[in-house]
Amino acid sequence: MNQVNIKPVMLQWARERAGFDVADLLKRFPRIEQWEQEEAQPTLKQLEKFAKATFVPIGYLFLPEPPVESVPIPDFRTFSGDAVARPSPNLLDTLYLCQQRQAWYREYARGTRSDRLAFVGSADLGTPVEEVAGELRHLLGFDLEERKNLPTWSEALRRFIAQADAMGVLAMCSGVVLNNNRRKLDPREFRGFALTDELAPLVFINGADSKAAQMFTLAHELAHLWLGQSALSNIDMAVLPTHKVERWCNQVAAELLVPIAALQEEFQASAVIGSEINRLARQFKVSTLVVLRRLFDAGLIQQQLFYQAYEEELERIHALPKSSGGNFYLTQSARVSKRFARALFESTLEGQTLYRDAFRMLGVSKVDTFNELGRSLGFGL
Repeated sequence: MNQVNIKPVMLQWARERAGFDVADLLKRFPRIEQWEQEEAQPTLKQLEKFAKATFVPIGYLFLPEPPVESVPIPDFRTFSGDAVARPSPNLLDTLYLCQQRQAWYREYARGTRSDRLAFVGSADLGTPVEEVAGELRHLLGFDLEERKNLPTWSEALRRFIAQADAMGVLAMCSGVVLNNNRRKLDPREFRGFALTDELAPLVFINGADSKAAQMFTLAHELAHLWLGQSALSNIDMAVLPTHKVERWCNQVAAELLVPIAALQEEFQASAVIGSEINRLARQFKVSTLVVLRRLFDAGLIQQQLFYQAYEEELERIHALPKSSGGNFYLTQSARVSKRFARALFESTLEGQTLYRDAFRMLGVSKVDTFNELGRSLGFGL
């Protein structure tokens, strides 16, 4: 047998990096305990399968010691007040993939002589929140009355993403890595991120989160584009972010989705607080947590009630069943952004992009799937 001399620490690192215990991999790799204790060595074929199972580039396993992996953009995430230590392979692979898509679209935009987007980097932390929220509302064509009349959060989110797309933003929303439903993204690790660029601004929303939470994430990441700053976020409405940038982006997002003036006009102080929060959440199409935060910001509820109601809502939301399924092609266009997908199809059909590269960036492997996705986007194939 062609066995490979791999340091046990590298095998343990790869397993733990992917979030697995030995028991999780024992069925696929019966000798994994012996490998990690240096009592046996895997063959090259076994090592290739192990690398695939743990989502690690096989070359990493030949290193003398584990590499220090860091997020390639500013990381503003915190957990209980502390910075998040190790990024998961699911997060890293999603970030790298979006960077590849952005780089491709940037070159496409240059080739088609697309105009630079003036809103990217047009603000700084000294710009009034209300001013930026107003600009966003105008460019998006954001209408509170229209949003109020949409029947579901899903439709409101779909509309919001379409508005961002029309504005020139590559808005991508997915709850998994590429199309691998076994590699789910964890909203507790991150809610979204922004990759700034004057030709190819990109925002990614963790689709494993609730639809209402995704509304706020999208608004928050759009605010990052106004600052012209890439960033990784895990938004928590219960506490004020320690980073000035995150605090400013939260304020812009909140003012865009739930303007204080509109909230003060709509709030019914005599109503039972629980039912009133739900009513306002339906009206503004945001989460009940965002409504609670805005009521507190506006001085309409006291701090003690805010924290008590927030914890109760958080428990209720975590207990809700997660939705799944749906039309694959609609889901796929949301995962990669319709703007990006249309550009990629056009470039591929014109022979400027290889099918192999298009398949890789879309996460598909069959021509039939590629063609059907194109038809769903309006291409006559």
